[in-house]
Amino acid sequence: MHFFLSIYSCRSRLSLAVVAVMICLTGCASRPPAEVLQPTAIRQVESEKVTLLSVTNRNKVKEDGGFGSQWAGDLTYERYAFSIPGDRTGSAIIYPSRTPDPRRQFVVTGRDQLTRKAWIDDATRSANFDGTVAVFVHGYNTRYQEALFRAAQMAADADTLSPPILFSWPSAASVTGYVTDRDAALYTRSEFESVLKALAENPKIKRVVLFGHSMGGFLSMEAARQLKLQGRDDVVGKLQIILAAPDIDVDVFRSQLRDIGLLQNPITLLVSKADRALAVSSFLGGERPRIGRLDIDDPLVRSEIAAAHVSVIDISSLSSSDGLGHDRYAALARFGGELVKAEARARTSGNVGVFVFDAAGAAVASPFRLAGQIARH
Repeated sequence: MHFFLSIYSCRSRLSLAVVAVMICLTGCASRPPAEVLQPTAIRQVESEKVTLLSVTNRNKVKEDGGFGSQWAGDLTYERYAFSIPGDRTGSAIIYPSRTPDPRRQFVVTGRDQLTRKAWIDDATRSANFDGTVAVFVHGYNTRYQEALFRAAQMAADADTLSPPILFSWPSAASVTGYVTDRDAALYTRSEFESVLKALAENPKIKRVVLFGHSMGGFLSMEAARQLKLQGRDDVVGKLQIILAAPDIDVDVFRSQLRDIGLLQNPITLLVSKADRALAVSSFLGGERPRIGRLDIDDPLVRSEIAAAHVSVIDISSLSSSDGLGHDRYAALARFGGELVKAEARARTSGNVGVFVFDAAGAAVASPFRLAGQIARH
């Protein structure tokens, strides 16, 4: 089968080189140091409070209290409390300064290291816990603190019922570390798999929403595949996999789907053919197309989507704060409830397929226009 053969139009090597330069320039911008992880006492202001859980196999860095880019060989479990500005713009994150201003900046107000048992108990402790936990897996070229603050932003926008979980793998956090990061994602599979098992084996947890961004989507699919090959349907059956701008080769994705098989909850892809970061990833991979750049206007792509039993949401209309269109997913968090409703309607009608996100969704009944036959259900 010519799986997603026409994912996007070919671009010239020169265009990709220009995009690569853009990414390098982005990588040279100021990035938050580990000191932003240190809790700060703040005055009472109008802000949102968010509790976040994290687990990582990165090495601890004693000098600054953060985590590095090396493999620790074991897992560290933590809980963070955040103050999030109530009046913030879009998905942009303003990191704390030496004298934090909680009216404008995201601020860590509490930090605790936990045992695995205490960590899992915390995931289900909320008074209005509904049986669902959400796990966010970051992508390539990401520092621990960058992933943590992004998870906090999405948690605040989504207004989740239970503390969301960050799984952070040892990214080199370098523009030139693409191959290193791919290796890190591969050797992290078993540790991530153990986290998913621990969550799914808790009888209080009925569903695990696995949200993987970019190369984190690759790691998410590999962990699910590994669980399936082990016969752990008890774990795989609880997974709801959402892949945002997945940095996955087309043929690799086809192989992963074949091994995982049909899921009770179809895999959801958040895509944009205007994602320039994935254009570079494709170039680095020998100009192999990436799943995150699906062109949903292509009839062949639509038919292959239906055959693969996946849902695809085009988020090209959403704003991006990285200048490359690779972090549009972060702006989707505030519409998470509408996403769940749209997908539930599709599952009830027996359909999976293409959704188009409308950034001006407030002007219509739902911020999703269902494409094709789905629109009539």
